[in-house]
Amino acid sequence: MTYYLDPKNDLVFKKIFGEHADLLIDFLNALLPLPADGTIVSIEYLTPEQIPAVPTFYRRSIVDVRCKDQVGRQFIVEMQMFWTPSFQQRMLFNASQAYVQQIAPGEAYQSLCPVYGLGIINEVFDRESDDWYHHYRIVRVGPPLQPLYPQTYLPHVIEGLSFVFIELPKFRPETTADRKLRALWLRFLKEMREGEFEPSPDLLAYAPVSEALAISRRAAFTEGELWAYQATLDAIRSERTLLEEREDTALKKGRAEAARAIARNLLGILDDERIAATTGLSAAEVAVLRGQNP
Repeated sequence: MTYYLDPKNDLVFKKIFGEHADLLIDFLNALLPLPADGTIVSIEYLTPEQIPAVPTFYRRSIVDVRCKDQVGRQFIVEMQMFWTPSFQQRMLFNASQAYVQQIAPGEAYQSLCPVYGLGIINEVFDRESDDWYHHYRIVRVGPPLQPLYPQTYLPHVIEGLSFVFIELPKFRPETTADRKLRALWLRFLKEMREGEFEPSPDLLAYAPVSEALAISRRAAFTEGELWAYQATLDAIRSERTLLEEREDTALKKGRAEAARAIARNLLGILDDERIAATTGLSAAEVAVLRGQNP
């Protein structure tokens, strides 16, 4: 059995899709909601570092993979190991920068080409829906008198920016023939883990995914790359721990403030001992509150 590295890891993901144009083309064609006549045929890799056009604005960003195709459309791809509330805003920021930097001052707006942002997240961020594929565009919500014209209203789209966010944990393979390639690529990302792994025959039978599997083999990486791989895992663990600690601290503060609010309401009704027993505050904390509310 072959030992593989996790393709969701930043270093492996970039090695697969940032160095092999044929795989990235197949991947984007399978996952993005492109028009029927909009298949990506060829791509040119662009620098993953985006520098703001305004000299006094210092916010730079590094994306996982960035490229443009044969008609000038740009594609920004991000693999996110865990969800943070700012991820969607970061994707919007990166795509917006890519969009506005296409033209120089004085050039016509008509030369602007669409920008697609693709974010693959290895966590669930929408817990109110079973949907795992989320497509966002700039869409007109509706005219003021929309209820009067339910049959004639058609949503209008401002073209230019389009985003797709995929929640890998929710993904379930689709059975329709036109979604087979999408399912194969997402299964590759979801099922692969670091360690010994026996890919299923249908993954191996599809040449692009089979090639991606070969690139993910541990034996295909140098010693330096393996050190970088582990460093990436350590950074992810540290960031996750820090985020969890911040959330835990905020939760505890919220609970403590709620307990104090309840205690203040009980000061004129119960003695300190019973307030402490009811709210979970210490007798000393209740005494302080009583001293603040003579």
